[in-house]
Amino acid sequence: MMTTSIKGKRVAFLATDGVEEIEYTEPRKAVESAGGTAELLSIKNGEIQAVNHMDKAGTYPVEKSVSDADPADYDALVLPGGVANPDFLRADSDAVRFVRDFVNAGKPVAAICHGPWTLVEAGVVDGRTLTSWPSLRTDLVNAGATWVDEQVFVDNGLVTSRKPDDLPAFCEAMLDQIAA
Repeated sequence: MMTTSIKGKRVAFLATDGVEEIEYTEPRKAVESAGGTAELLSIKNGEIQAVNHMDKAGTYPVEKSVSDADPADYDALVLPGGVANPDFLRADSDAVRFVRDFVNAGKPVAAICHGPWTLVEAGVVDGRTLTSWPSLRTDLVNAGATWVDEQVFVDNGLVTSRKPDDLPAFCEAMLDQIAA
């Protein structure tokens, strides 16, 4: 049972079509249960289509376009995975800028599964230690990161995890970093 309070904290979730549903919904529930405010940012307006692996799952309303979002308005950023989601995000200059500015501001960032792909595109993993879905290992290492195969890894406010099975540890570490 998580008891960390993040009351008064605003947390941006950056995702688009192809987001792994549970990697969006579970961290969002954790943020809201801990007293924080969650807001879904995307590269498109309307709704995003989540997936359960590769199968369509639920849809979720976009609360703000990332092109209109300012990292200064948020206390933390969550980058859920899914194979397609971060691939679409890393091809969008506004999403990449938002992530880069957020990391450069030194605020907590939590990325799970394929989520670190967007961190690679933003050029913010050099010299950092991360974990991810195993297939991202080469991309992260080529971008200057040290990759570890651990359930969750925290590197100076950057929280990363490998897969949905890691969500309990990921959510706990994410809340601890937001509360710090």
